[in-house]
Amino acid sequence: MNERDLTQKIVQWLKEYAKKSGAQCFVIGVSGGIDSAVTSNLCALTGLPVIALNLPLNSKTKNTDLSNTQLEWLSSKYENVTTDVITLDHVYCEFEKKMLNYSNSLGFANSKSRLRMVALYQVSASKNGLVVGTGNKVEDFGVGFYTKYGDGGVDISPIADLTKTQVRKLAKDMGIHSDIINAPPTDGLWEDSRTDEQQIGASYEELEWAMTYKESNIKEKLSDRQKKVLSIYEKFNNANKHKMVDIPVYKLGE
Repeated sequence: MNERDLTQKIVQWLKEYAKKSGAQCFVIGVSGGIDSAVTSNLCALTGLPVIALNLPLNSKTKNTDLSNTQLEWLSSKYENVTTDVITLDHVYCEFEKKMLNYSNSLGFANSKSRLRMVALYQVSASKNGLVVGTGNKVEDFGVGFYTKYGDGGVDISPIADLTKTQVRKLAKDMGIHSDIINAPPTDGLWEDSRTDEQQIGASYEELEWAMTYKESNIKEKLSDRQKKVLSIYEKFNNANKHKMVDIPVYKLGE
């Protein structure tokens, strides 16, 4: 399936889901990365109202600028898109102060993502909207590289069955700004601006290979790097399984 056909199918799926749910609009956080850029454009193509938000939270200037670049592009291209910038620095700072007795760097990083989720749902509630997820297949179902009840807390996920490679192809076909396409993927939750690849230890292309390899059950001779990537994939998949399966529930009678 070529990029145009895939775009049309996802757009139609979005329109049908919105109609069935009775939602009045789509609400999406635009991070400055390629996934949210593609997803926000897919939403805009439906012709339905879209609220695209930049939610800076102790964010690096480059990420904020890329987010604003995408918002400006959407505004210039689509009349059905409304944009806004909601700065959450002060809210997070107060939360951090209150939680100093429970300080944990990973916990605080995830709290940033969860605060953004709260903001998205507040906007969504005020407009009877759907919060749109921006995770791709490897993130959502491979390595679980997202925050539980943070960027993983959404109503609908248009690109969650697409690999990063497929997302890149869609971005180029849509005319997404090259700076966004070429920007190293990052969750933007850490002070040192670490990229996703630095955190994981493998690129998304390598993780795509590992996911495909695991699903195929084909046995072949692997290079040392492939063995390493497979080990990384399995480590993250196992550690983050709790994000990708239903919440454990005690069943009466068991």
